[in-house]
Amino acid sequence: MTRRFAPGCALMLYKPRAVERLAGLLGESIGAGQPWMTCCRKDPQFAEETELVNVCPGCDKRFRLNYPLTSTISLWEILARSEAFPFPDYRGRTMAILDACPTRDQPRIHEAVRALLGRMNITVSEPRSTKTKGICCGDSMWGEIPTPEVMARMKMRAAEMPAPNVVVYCVSCALAVSIGGKTPRYMIDLLFGEETRPRILDLDVWHAELQAYIDGGGAPGLLPGDLLPPYSPLNKNQG
Repeated sequence: MTRRFAPGCALMLYKPRAVERLAGLLGESIGAGQPWMTCCRKDPQFAEETELVNVCPGCDKRFRLNYPLTSTISLWEILARSEAFPFPDYRGRTMAILDACPTRDQPRIHEAVRALLGRMNITVSEPRSTKTKGICCGDSMWGEIPTPEVMARMKMRAAEMPAPNVVVYCVSCALAVSIGGKTPRYMIDLLFGEETRPRILDLDVWHAELQAYIDGGGAPGLLPGDLLPPYSPLNKNQG
């Protein structure tokens, strides 16, 4: 069975240099081949059994359920077992957690994420609706109802978080938490000791960028650096 890293469209747009860093880590630790850059909405048409290592909850669900010869494992499950990753120490800092709705029926992901938070010495404050009973951040309703109503749902969901800092493992959830007035802490950023700053806070613009990537970018064999300029934390116009 072949293993490949599938970073997902949202992470590519948010922080492409993190994709390069993760690809190198997974190549060394589990022998993952060249990253799979095609959107999960497109059939990969693998010729042999392929396990995709993902960070995006939507990718995990679509690749796992929709396509033959394709299985998935989350990055969180792999790192939760790692004896080599240099986990940062957050010294017991309390953070809430917002589980991504595509993982609602996947306790393996819920547990792996929380195991990682424990290894980073983060105290988790669970909201009332969590894990298999989690409620969507609101983003899944974009395009179904007017954008102002989507934003109102995001604010309602963020208000249910029992701490000002909210752990998320979906880039769109990070945007939703920001719109809701809380501070998102995206798992990739936590693992690398970085802050989470969504590039865009306009939902319509964000979804237009995602669609443009799906339609015109991210082809098999395309490297992260071919799509976007190097990430700089000082440049708010980059991912």
